[in-house]
Amino acid sequence: MARRSLAQSRVLITGASSGIGRELALAFARRGARLLLAARRESELNVVADQCRRQSSGAEAILCPGDLTDPGYRHALIRRAAEHWQGLDVLVNNAGVSAHGRFAISDETTLRQVMELNFFAAAELTRLAIPLLKRAGRPAIVNIGSIIGHRGLPLNSEYAASKFALRGWTESLRAELAADGIDVLLVSPGTTETEFFDHLVAKTAELPWGESTAIPAAAVAEQTVRALERSRHEIFPNWRGRALVVANRLFPGLVDRALAKLAAAGDKG
Repeated sequence: MARRSLAQSRVLITGASSGIGRELALAFARRGARLLLAARRESELNVVADQCRRQSSGAEAILCPGDLTDPGYRHALIRRAAEHWQGLDVLVNNAGVSAHGRFAISDETTLRQVMELNFFAAAELTRLAIPLLKRAGRPAIVNIGSIIGHRGLPLNSEYAASKFALRGWTESLRAELAADGIDVLLVSPGTTETEFFDHLVAKTAELPWGESTAIPAAAVAEQTVRALERSRHEIFPNWRGRALVVANRLFPGLVDRALAKLAAAGDKG
């Protein structure tokens, strides 16, 4: 199949005010895409939109700030795409939150907050977007998952649950939408250099692996957009993350023991 052109494509990106979402917006803008940027922080969205407009002559960036867990806001996003563009080519589900700490001393509110944004909001926004995507030329859905959606890590149980749910749903969705010509790409990065860990729902422990192996958000974004252009189904931007997945498949007991030691180290942090 010919490489997908993103010039003038209509792209909705959630969580676009910082981190991977911001870098995705810039990467799409460099290719001349038209962008609908969604996030809660309007001032940061304005900065990103201005940066996007400077990337290429064909780039367009419009804002729709709000809370993605609000059903009314999700409807407003899709309505904005339908009214402004009369359609949608690419939906990028990137918005997310996390929590750090032992599950036993966490609470139901924390779990529900993480699941609500990371999984339910993405799923329900996608449900609303599918009719628009079906009418596009080469439509696609991009779900930003995590390596933790392939192997759960200690002190990240809520986040792991949300990303495992996202991965399973993505795989089901890919099969269901194949007949409609909608590509579904899952991106599973490892630790990334972003503000993500500065905006936690809850924090009762330090992650022992820190950010020493993190890769730049811009690298994740560029690999994601290239994968979309090539109609890939899944990518692992961080080779260390991919190595963990392979090691867990081949030596699950060894990985379990290593992660148990990390969990103990996190309690001491």
